[in-house]
Amino acid sequence: MHSSRLPTTGDSIMQIAFIGLGHMGGPMAINLHKAGHRIHAFDLVPAACEAAKAAGIAIAASSEAAVKGADIVISMLPASHHVEGLYLGRDGQGGLLSHIAKGTLVIDSSTIAAATSQKVAQAAEAAGIAFIDAPVSGGVGGAVAGTLTFMVGGPDAHLERARPVLEKMGANIFHAGAVGAGQTAKICNNMLLGILMIGTSEAMALGVANGLDPKVLAEIMRRSSGGNWALEKYNPYPGVHENAPASKGYAGGFGTDLMLKDLGLAQEAATAVRAATPLGGLARALYAAHSLAGHGPEDFSSVIKMVQKRS
Repeated sequence: MHSSRLPTTGDSIMQIAFIGLGHMGGPMAINLHKAGHRIHAFDLVPAACEAAKAAGIAIAASSEAAVKGADIVISMLPASHHVEGLYLGRDGQGGLLSHIAKGTLVIDSSTIAAATSQKVAQAAEAAGIAFIDAPVSGGVGGAVAGTLTFMVGGPDAHLERARPVLEKMGANIFHAGAVGAGQTAKICNNMLLGILMIGTSEAMALGVANGLDPKVLAEIMRRSSGGNWALEKYNPYPGVHENAPASKGYAGGFGTDLMLKDLGLAQEAATAVRAATPLGGLARALYAAHSLAGHGPEDFSSVIKMVQKRS
C-alpha cells in the first residue's frame, strides 16, 4: 500500500482504480484515461477488460491489485449485493476496504439501496477511508460523451475532492445530502423514467396503430405538453432516433432487468417511509411481466412491445 495522503483539488493527475467496466463504467473509465489520469481497472467479465485495454487502459489482475497505490477508487456495479460484497466481503470481513490505503477516496457510482451505501461508508470511515455515493443519470450516450449527471451523497469535503474527477465524466454534479442521499435521488429519478417510458410507449403505439408516422408523432409530442426525455433522446419506437437502442434491436443501453431492480429499490424506499407510489408500483409490475416474457436483457424501452398492435 502507498503511504496515507489526501490528494487535493489541485492534483492534475491521479492514480485511479476503476472497478466495473460495463456499458456505463467502461466509457467512464475511458474518459478519465483520456483526461490523463492513470487508470488501473478491473472487471470480472473478460470481454469488458479487453474493450478497456484496447482503449489504452491498464487492466489489473484483480480488484485488490487495481487499488494498490490508488488515490481514488471508483466502482460501477449492478446491485447492492455486488457493492457490499466488493468492499466488505461476503462475511463482513476481508473485502476490498482492507486493501485500500487510509486517506483514499472511494466513489461508488452504482445504483443501489441507500442503506447499503451507508453501511459501506460507515465501514470505510472506520478504516480511515473517505466515501461518497455518486450514482449517475444520462445513459450510455452520456457516459460516452462525458455528460453524465452525478447525484452525490456525502460530506462537502469529500465531494470537493471528487469534483475534479467527476467533472471529467459528467456535466452536472448535484450534492443531494449525506451519504445515501445520492441513491435516494437516483431511484426517484429512475422511477419517474420508468413511468415516463411506459407512457411514451403507449402514446407512440396508439398513434402508429391509428396510422400516424412515428417520427411525426414523436416530434409533435416532443414540442408539446407531453414532451419528456424519452421523446427527446430515447424514443422506444424503432427508427425515430437513429442511435437509440430501439433502432438497434433494443441491444445495449439500460436493461429491463436493471430498470426492474431500480423500481424495486424505489418500492422498498416507499414502504420504509409509507410513501404513496401507485404508478411506481404499477411500473414495476409491468417491467416484471416484460422481463418474465424474456425481455430482461433488452433495453428497458423495449417495454413498448407490451402495448404495440401486432401486424
